[in-house]
Amino acid sequence: MPEFTTPQFELTGPADAPTVVVLGGISANRHVATHDGDLSPGWWDAIVGPARAIDTRALRVLGVDFIDGGRGSDGRPRHTVTTHDQADAIARVLDTIGVARIHAIVGASYGGMVGLAFAERFPERLERLVAISAPHEPHPVSTALRALQRRIVLLGLDTGEAAEALALARGLAMTTYRSAREFGDRFDTCPIERSTNDAIFPVEGYLRHHGEHFAARWTPHRFLALSLSADLHGVNPSSITVPTTIVAAEGDAIVPREQLDALVARLGGPATFAELATTRGHDAFLTEPRQLGRILESALNSPILS
Repeated sequence: MPEFTTPQFELTGPADAPTVVVLGGISANRHVATHDGDLSPGWWDAIVGPARAIDTRALRVLGVDFIDGGRGSDGRPRHTVTTHDQADAIARVLDTIGVARIHAIVGASYGGMVGLAFAERFPERLERLVAISAPHEPHPVSTALRALQRRIVLLGLDTGEAAEALALARGLAMTTYRSAREFGDRFDTCPIERSTNDAIFPVEGYLRHHGEHFAARWTPHRFLALSLSADLHGVNPSSITVPTTIVAAEGDAIVPREQLDALVARLGGPATFAELATTRGHDAFLTEPRQLGRILESALNSPILS
């Protein structure tokens, strides 16, 4: 078994306030929200901050960088890493800052999977869990998509085109992070350029932009490790006994509603289900702060029911 280091982390909010661990998708990092120590934008400023749904005047927010198993000399991951490895890493951070028990984990997408793994492994350290668009196991269609993305990136490593491969893999992911309805509303089907043997369509610019932005700040080994980690994820719902709120996004192509219905039905402790009405699909946790904020305020502040 590889020995993983304690990940980098960031704390925001009063030192004596209840601690909430906030985790996002694989591209999220420890900088959850803007604060006095770092005024750069956080990845969830719409949800976390003073007077926001996760109010940093009353709560201490812990953001953590996901571990990735390290980089081999060939650009591939050195070790596989699981969501339970991530849970262990968060436990090490809590030990480092001297927190025995946290008020909540709020995790979205991959971060929600990690939250479920933490709840399974460390129930005594967690008061409640909110898992957004996160299943107890990957759906085969999602694994199929991620497997193809990884093959694209591996081909890029083998051909010296790693950056372009990462951009293509991320562009492919964007077709499922958002919903078919949103794509239909946003993009025309007529080509914006056309030649005798090719055509370029409006949606291609959107995919290229997001792909290139991702490739500019990511590495192949980190993408490969965390993508595979999502597909290795698995918890036994009946072993999760902490009060849990499961949030499903309407039209989520990565985590279908019926999968989360099954998760809620099998949880071993008090369970609440909430649906996020949206046209944005899986990425609704980033695009629907008002609706999601109401769900989070209720989940974080409601009495614990046994």
